[in-house]
Amino acid sequence: MRVTNLDMDALRSFAAGMEAGSFARAADRLGRSTSAISAQLKKLEEQAGVTLVRKSGRGLALTDSGEVLLSYARRLLDLNDEAMSAVRGVELEGWIRFGLQEDFGETVLPQVLGRFARAHPKVRIEGRIARNSELKDRIASGHLDLALAWDNGSTSGTTERIATVPLCWLGAADRAPAWLPDGREPLPLAALEAPCLMRTIACEHLDRQGLAWRIAFVSPSLGGLWAATEAGLGIALRTPIGRPRSIRQLEPRSHGLPDLPSLGLALFQAGKDTSPLTAHLAGIIRQALSETLPAEWLTQHAIEWSPAA
Repeated sequence: MRVTNLDMDALRSFAAGMEAGSFARAADRLGRSTSAISAQLKKLEEQAGVTLVRKSGRGLALTDSGEVLLSYARRLLDLNDEAMSAVRGVELEGWIRFGLQEDFGETVLPQVLGRFARAHPKVRIEGRIARNSELKDRIASGHLDLALAWDNGSTSGTTERIATVPLCWLGAADRAPAWLPDGREPLPLAALEAPCLMRTIACEHLDRQGLAWRIAFVSPSLGGLWAATEAGLGIALRTPIGRPRSIRQLEPRSHGLPDLPSLGLALFQAGKDTSPLTAHLAGIIRQALSETLPAEWLTQHAIEWSPAA
């Protein structure tokens, strides 16, 4: 039986197209023309001997065979990128200190640590899950080399914006919020201990709309915040990232709540000089986020480090 070798570039375009929601956006992300991406998709279908996508309204949808191949494509691309990183960085040694928000502890951290450890077995990585203010303080003091944290534009140093994430009001999924916008009772808030960027944003927006509020529950951890919100003790302000199924997003206007802005997600680096270890870890983080976050949240072409304003 003749073995067919799938084209890695075509696989990457196929996976990027499905993750981005369109092959036009994938072409922009990969720096290629839409016609070139379409040609690669046709080549991949010829190699596989099956149709991978079909028309669905104005867009495209995966066929059954396309769903199967997409699953394998992601695994093949991960192994390819991991192998190239390992070969190019086989001599890297030392240690690196990395911090991130608790929101990403279960979704991104396992991928990042696993890929980095396999690519650089001689490098020791020291990880820290902490609050936003602590992460930025440790970057500023040089106690962390790299941190994934929320960026409200008020920081200095070396920063790379990765994504812009919408903020949302959250409440228990199986019950109506124990609050009505009639002004009789202040809105109960479930929040993290101060200082907390999202707690501050919640209070400021409620004040601007003239809504009375009270802190009904305070937690030092995200797990405690989720538990209080699920129990109906208060409404929380967070991003959708890591949201448990027991908690739902609340549509602001139907609940008498103010509309909310989006929040930047960025990589913060200690100092201006990027070491090979930092550069490799940053690349793995970018890849993990591109696979985890919706394509419309991601900052296009955010590749180079740039000084924050």
